[in-house]
Amino acid sequence: MPASAYTRAKQPAQVRRALLDCAAAIAMDHGVAGVTVQAVAAAAGVTKGGLFHHFGSKQALIEGLFADLLARVDAEIDAAVEADPKPRGSFTRAYVNAVFTGKAFGFATPWAALSMVVVTDPSLRRLWNDWMKARLKHHRTDAAPELHIVRLAADGAWLSYVTTGQTRMGADLRAVHDRLIAQTYRRG
Repeated sequence: MPASAYTRAKQPAQVRRALLDCAAAIAMDHGVAGVTVQAVAAAAGVTKGGLFHHFGSKQALIEGLFADLLARVDAEIDAAVEADPKPRGSFTRAYVNAVFTGKAFGFATPWAALSMVVVTDPSLRRLWNDWMKARLKHHRTDAAPELHIVRLAADGAWLSYVTTGQTRMGADLRAVHDRLIAQTYRRG
């Protein structure tokens, strides 16, 4: 057994992380259809059996990738909410910023490839809905209808952006972002 394989076997968290990172990179470059067991295993330097040790199926890998991205979005949003000196609208501002410029959720992320599948995949839709329900913890600061409208507008802008194949956020989209953020500071 090669030393690298033996070392990896003793570090399952690192192997799992490598599999998720490779799956994310493939999804960005080739869409979800490109996320095959063979492609991910080869990119991570493990056997298909090694991949199946961590994810029982391709669907489990996709669900794991989706859950991992949602966890990254959570961390990003939670840090922004915590740093925001104005509680009212803090979640909405963090959400809008995550959608437009975030490292986990923004336009140039694996999220763009995976989010389109949410519409047709019941298990991913369930994960998304569960994630959204968990955001109700921000109800105290962000329940106002105008803040909900801002979040929906951000979702619409994001969808428009990713479905047109843009590669950069232009001035027009930057203006939409800025306007949505400004709306979070207004009352009713």
